[in-house]
Amino acid sequence: MEPDTQTRAVGVIGWPVEHSLSPAMHNAALREMGLNWVYLAFAVEPELVGEAVRGVRGLRLVGLNVTIPHKSAVIDHLDEIDDTAAALEAVNTIVLQPDGLLVGHNTDAPGFIRSVQEAGHDVSGMRVAVIGAGGASRSIAYACATSGASAISIINRTPLRAERVAEMVREAADFDALDAGPLDGEFAQEAVTRADLVVDCTSVGMYPHHDVEPVISPQWLRPGQVVVDLTYNPIDTAILKAARAVGADTVDGAGMLVHQGAISLQHWSGQEPPVETMRAALLEQLGAR
Repeated sequence: MEPDTQTRAVGVIGWPVEHSLSPAMHNAALREMGLNWVYLAFAVEPELVGEAVRGVRGLRLVGLNVTIPHKSAVIDHLDEIDDTAAALEAVNTIVLQPDGLLVGHNTDAPGFIRSVQEAGHDVSGMRVAVIGAGGASRSIAYACATSGASAISIINRTPLRAERVAEMVREAADFDALDAGPLDGEFAQEAVTRADLVVDCTSVGMYPHHDVEPVISPQWLRPGQVVVDLTYNPIDTAILKAARAVGADTVDGAGMLVHQGAISLQHWSGQEPPVETMRAALLEQLGAR
């Protein structure tokens, strides 16, 4: 569908944003859904975030996705945010409502849960080990805590940062079965070994550094576990290969990326997005890099 005078724009803001795979993924979905929209990437410098968000209303954009480093900064410029965004203090989806209000959502947490469910697993009742203490770790820990996990361990090179994530989840999700500790040593080994679900939220193994060793010892993994790596470039990372070698089930990072995008598109359109089309477009882009 060629753009015309009725075409509406939606997109993603970040700094930088040139690497984003979202335009290919969303535009493929928009074509299949028959929506006269176009999805664009906007490079927005940090000091211009407020102007960019205000422009959504002025330009009558459908809305925006928000990526690093703007997920927290946009909140001050919105009219409302949902409970998940408030708990995580991060917005990755902005919707311009018919009444003109700008409403922020966080689709990372539910996107992760859907990716695990799609692979045939239920977080409810699981013991979870979350590796890393950045924004993604906060989302995953919160998602697991609010989806019925029995216990969560946060593991990070800097234990203080891990404890901060744990404290956030305790308060935001009213969930007390958390502990936190360093990435090396007995704490990490015990947390990973006993976990039913292990989630690597670090950038270790991300392209072009994909030939490095896994962030944890493969000897800590065991059969029957579910191991997730949020890295999607490459799709098959070192930790996923190590997990399969010991008989664990694996979930790659493409699943969360696709599902968080699909939930965003559902917020904007009110329609059920074509998830498989989005996945195919994402994998095609990854294969071309």
